[in-house]
Amino acid sequence: MSAPRRQFLGKLAALGAAAAVPAPLMAQAAKPSRIDVHHHLMYPGYLDEVAGRRAGSTFKWSPQMSLDDMDKSGIALSVLSLIQPSAVTPDIEKGRRVARTSNEYGAQLAGDHKGRFASFATLPLLDTDSALKEIAYALDTLKADGISVMTSYQDKYLGDASFAPVWEELNRRKAVVYTHPLSPDCCRNIKSEVPPAVIEYATDTTRTIASLVFSGTAARYPDVRWIFSHSGGTMPFLLSRFVRQEIDMKDRAAKAMPKGLMYELRKFHYDTAQGNHSGALAALMKIVTPAQVLFGTDFPFRDGAEEIGGLAAFPFRPDELRAIERDNALKLIPTLKA
Repeated sequence: MSAPRRQFLGKLAALGAAAAVPAPLMAQAAKPSRIDVHHHLMYPGYLDEVAGRRAGSTFKWSPQMSLDDMDKSGIALSVLSLIQPSAVTPDIEKGRRVARTSNEYGAQLAGDHKGRFASFATLPLLDTDSALKEIAYALDTLKADGISVMTSYQDKYLGDASFAPVWEELNRRKAVVYTHPLSPDCCRNIKSEVPPAVIEYATDTTRTIASLVFSGTAARYPDVRWIFSHSGGTMPFLLSRFVRQEIDMKDRAAKAMPKGLMYELRKFHYDTAQGNHSGALAALMKIVTPAQVLFGTDFPFRDGAEEIGGLAAFPFRPDELRAIERDNALKLIPTLKA
């Protein structure tokens, strides 16, 4: 076959491939721009540390697996956070060790892959003194881009009074606090045909949002910038019950939420990992505007293609979609620009 004919056939094949790929996805592939705020890491040996405390502990992950999926999905940067159960453990010393090891590993990955990874630092929240020390070390020394906490710690939700010193410090720093659910103590051993993650994760997110709002914690520390996973869990579907609770609280509601329930819910940010289908997004859009929504994949449990497909199927305007996929994260976390 002559060289000109080979060139012609090569161009013809390229045009056919291009026709099969939507233009927006091609542009993203050519110049990755998305920012993923819900992307997990686990340091070497982590699964041994948490043996017996999480379901599905045989899953695989590596930094290269993340980078490969990011490249396929047009994701420029992922903010890493430790997978559940994170540093939630009654063993205080183990909680400290898990948090410090994870935070240093996240900082190492961010340094080794500049511009591709950032990190939310883990806290041993059940030990207040250690949590405060880890905040200083993670944000001041390791230069983490925010803090990661679980939705519950044994029988405590995030509005529990024992956590007040931590929120006071993070409020002073105007920190971003990303939350992730887990199997809560109350419901870990329910006998069912489905694992706890199917129902309990989204439910635990809802419990902790209720805890923060109705306890007055969210209003008391207004400069903490909260991110809730999975489009707010089941909270958007239970909104009428939240509204009714505000009414039933009467005078207590005015003290806990001086500006009202909806003001607090609309201040929060919500990532779309596993909450990118039309029902979840439509419910969330009744509460907030796209300006409060962030792109998240939940890698390695889900991939970028699934997340992108769900968002593309929802009737967001192009400017709204770009804000969700990138601009909102840069506005909330300016350090990601570096």
